Amino acid sequence: MDLNLSGIKLVVTDMDGTLLNSQSCVSDDFFQLFNELKKHDIHFVAASGRQYHSIIDKLAPIKDDITIIAENGGLTKKRHKELLITKLPDENIKELIPVLRKIDDAYSVLCGKNSAYIETRNESFIQMFSEYYNEYTIVDDLTEVNSDDFLKIAVYSFEGSEKKIYPYVKHYEGSLQVKISGNNWLDLSHMNANKGHALKYIQKSMNIKEEETLVFGDYNNDLEMLEHAHFSFAMENAHPNVIKAANYKTKSNNEKGVEFILEKLLYSKTK
Repeated sequence: MDLNLSGIKLVVTDMDGTLLNSQSCVSDDFFQLFNELKKHDIHFVAASGRQYHSIIDKLAPIKDDITIIAENGGLTKKRHKELLITKLPDENIKELIPVLRKIDDAYSVLCGKNSAYIETRNESFIQMFSEYYNEYTIVDDLTEVNSDDFLKIAVYSFEGSEKKIYPYVKHYEGSLQVKISGNNWLDLSHMNANKGHALKYIQKSMNIKEEETLVFGDYNNDLEMLEHAHFSFAMENAHPNVIKAANYKTKSNNEKGVEFILEKLLYSKTK
């Protein structure tokens, strides 16, 4: 792969299925490469459907030096500064929760800025869910929670989000973001709450062009941000929609596909 990445000023990567391996870990190689990126004044953005607190936990050694797009674009922060928040209106929450409760094998997560809220006590779900949401509260009724700013509703199905959840909520497309964000996850949020909207905001605030931006993704919730980078990379393990949308492809997350391209980026900066 012969790429001229010498003009890159911004690197943006998804987390699950992209930067994280199948054990949900970040490699030591990445942290070493990050230190080299800093030396070349290349800014790094982690963009994920995960909760902000969960992303911080995964990237703790570098958390003060990066920008984070959390909750699929619902919340963007740099250090402790909130750059952009796109809330899901209360009326949408009160309409959606009763609909989601009727779906067999669907577990709803009301994602707030401070905490995630669930009303299930299913131990198998909670054990899995806590990998993505470090801060969470179990409540009796999600429609009664009013002490937070809400960013999205994430819905999980053990049987698969595309076949089990999507058919019940696809009619909301056009008025809400309806995103199949993983094999088992589907997200419902404000129309402007997507990674692409957040990335465009960051690019404008930092005066960085699409030709100076490098993006990595693997699933449908990454599609909008791929549109805002000339150097858009799909992982080998990516959803077919992402492979089709991206301009380039790299190795899988378990083969350190992000690190593979970052090494090429750093080489292009030094030759």
